[in-house]
Amino acid sequence: MRARPLSIIEFIALMAMLFATIAFSIDAMLPALPQIAGELTPDAPNNVQMIVTSFVIGMGIATFFVGPLSDALGRRVVLLSGTALYIAASALAWRAQTLEMLLAARVLQGIGASGPRVVAMAIVRDLYGGRHMARILSFIMMTFTLVPAVAPLLGAWIADAAGWRAIFVSFIVFAVISGLWLALRQPESLPVENRRPMRFSLMIAALVEMARHPTVSLALLAQALCYAMLFVMISLVQPIYDQVFGAADSFPYWFALVSLIAASASILNATLVMRLGMRRLATAAFGIQVVLSLTMTLLSLAPLPGPVLFGLFIGWQASVFFQTGLTIGNLNAIAMEPMGHVAGMAASVIGSVSTLAGALLAVPIGLSFNGTLLPLTLGVCAVCAGAFVTMIVMRRAENRLGRF
Repeated sequence: MRARPLSIIEFIALMAMLFATIAFSIDAMLPALPQIAGELTPDAPNNVQMIVTSFVIGMGIATFFVGPLSDALGRRVVLLSGTALYIAASALAWRAQTLEMLLAARVLQGIGASGPRVVAMAIVRDLYGGRHMARILSFIMMTFTLVPAVAPLLGAWIADAAGWRAIFVSFIVFAVISGLWLALRQPESLPVENRRPMRFSLMIAALVEMARHPTVSLALLAQALCYAMLFVMISLVQPIYDQVFGAADSFPYWFALVSLIAASASILNATLVMRLGMRRLATAAFGIQVVLSLTMTLLSLAPLPGPVLFGLFIGWQASVFFQTGLTIGNLNAIAMEPMGHVAGMAASVIGSVSTLAGALLAVPIGLSFNGTLLPLTLGVCAVCAGAFVTMIVMRRAENRLGRF
């Protein structure tokens, strides 16, 4: 019997849970890294950081293929298959006895997580368009500001109570719930007559079409820069709390507070995007963040008392996550809007390229950490300036292709 269509509230909740798989999988691990290093790689503790990057690599590579598969086979079967692989990889990571086995499991886990990420985006595009899609995405993308902050706190509680391996059990439980919810409640959103065979020639044609569409390519570049900002913050914020401010023990709690504050950005975006449009709102957010990051850089060089600088840093950290809530959803919607006829392929390219490019841009900034705030504040300022310029250039493309 075919499931009845979901209400808009239940649909947003389900899609948000699918999107949250990635944030939960990355950020819940952060507090447990010292425990894992002590058990699996005590002689080379820095290698434990690959637990984060290996997941992103697996996800980024697989993202390219998941969309075309969903265009050919349908959304549900691909998404549920990815969820099954994610669960199996989480079980493998739970039993891993070496760092190498754990890293391999994390790559597989990232491959599985690419299903919920890409296919959920394609489902939204199947059912909605234009500013209505952007409004829905703004609520869904709230997980990118809420979950990354709450996940470290949950990971710390789980690791303290039952050890770091129990975090992978929580991943399994999370995926089982979301998979069953999808299987029982969400109908297939891509009719058989609208499916595209997964042929190499069609994939190349879709790639060429996206590359030649100026708004799509510019939105993709801006999104990669936005992800670079996010990855830089995630990779450096815990060392900064520890080495700059001596607040490692309270890190998960401050991070949770910042995330709760920043989550309101998606609500604000849902209100403003219908009035101002996606491009204008994202451009303003990037421009404001350039000013805030440059100001934070100058303040970090001033002879301020430690508690004052710490408070300023928390406020700036909240602004970075807040700005993410005003940009990523809109940039996704801008890039996806002209690509409705190849939504799965478009979601794959956008997700894969923006994730991998963002991670690659973030790596040298993260490696430049020298025990001060400068690498983070200057890095965020630089990538936001690049995104701001990209959005300005996009205005000309919109004048030719139509405003969003």
